[in-house]
Amino acid sequence: MAAFDFGNKVDPHLFDKQLNSTYTVNIQDYIKQGWEMFKEHIGEFVGFTLLIFAVSAVSSKFAFFGSFIFSAVAAPLYAGFGIVAFKLISGKPFQFADFFNGFNYLLPLFLAGLAGGLLVGFGMVLLLIPGIYLAIGYMFSTFLIIDYRMEFWQAMETSRQIITKNWFAFFGLGFALFALNFLGALALGVGLLVSIPVSACAVAIAYKEIIGLYSTEW
Repeated sequence: MAAFDFGNKVDPHLFDKQLNSTYTVNIQDYIKQGWEMFKEHIGEFVGFTLLIFAVSAVSSKFAFFGSFIFSAVAAPLYAGFGIVAFKLISGKPFQFADFFNGFNYLLPLFLAGLAGGLLVGFGMVLLLIPGIYLAIGYMFSTFLIIDYRMEFWQAMETSRQIITKNWFAFFGLGFALFALNFLGALALGVGLLVSIPVSACAVAIAYKEIIGLYSTEW
């Protein structure tokens, strides 16, 4: 997929099983597996997270323009965690360069991040609850884009529809990951080098367990 492709419209019937049957959200198991994945490749995950911190720090020096640039690359960088996690889940070897494969989906990831951020922000301003609902509901959007080469709006809506079936359980997962990253931030920020990749891997594992991996190459 080229970086500036809008993505594909995917047959919605591919998700009939997830939308029409029940599933379980195993919060503790996802975080545990994410931690084990991180431990086995600690150097690569910490190195990539440090790189994200460096990009954020440099972009902050350029005021509004820097914020725009970082917002454009943040979603592809986050997707890099998912891509590597998918490879590890599938037993495939990976190279450090694979963390940057999220840029192959740059436009739909950017649009999903922009639209999701606006809708969540608007929901927070209105009554808070709609914003929280959407923030949790869009949790799988990034992974649907990189796994199905899906266009951004369908990815957001598919994620929201699937997660809504068991929204409170996903809220529990989101809260657990928020708490994990809050503790990471308290540890002089150094803990974020662990909590950020563990959190991303945990969500990727949840995606695989609930939706399943569609592609074999990311």
